[in-house]
Amino acid sequence: MSQEAAVLFANEAFYLAFALKDLKGMDELWSRHLPVSCIHPGWQPLFGREAVMDSWIGLFGNPASPAIECRQPRVLLYGDFAQVYCYELIEEGTLVASNLFALDARGWKLIHHQASPVAEKPQFDDPPPQRGRLQ
Repeated sequence: MSQEAAVLFANEAFYLAFALKDLKGMDELWSRHLPVSCIHPGWQPLFGREAVMDSWIGLFGNPASPAIECRQPRVLLYGDFAQVYCYELIEEGTLVASNLFALDARGWKLIHHQASPVAEKPQFDDPPPQRGRLQ
């Protein structure tokens, strides 16, 4: 598998864990060896693994948390680091997101996630992804 494909796989795993409210899966995706951070829409920045994981616990425990779909992911590789830029479709509208990954012995792991609203919904030239399992 190419490095770009591996990063896209990790990004897809992130959105699947998000959509399924899979805390164990989400926990596996975040780095345990590098500093991590996260900025949810409208939130202050979160720093450190404990704060980031606590945010996912809170989001997943909220029955009103929105369904989410990742669209048009684009990878930029920088050696052992990668950025994925994509759109997140949620009930309230469209967000643009950046997900930063670092390569370690366990594969590509998240070190930062940030999402914020966009003023205009982008036009997508690709069909929506099929819902299914990663493996």
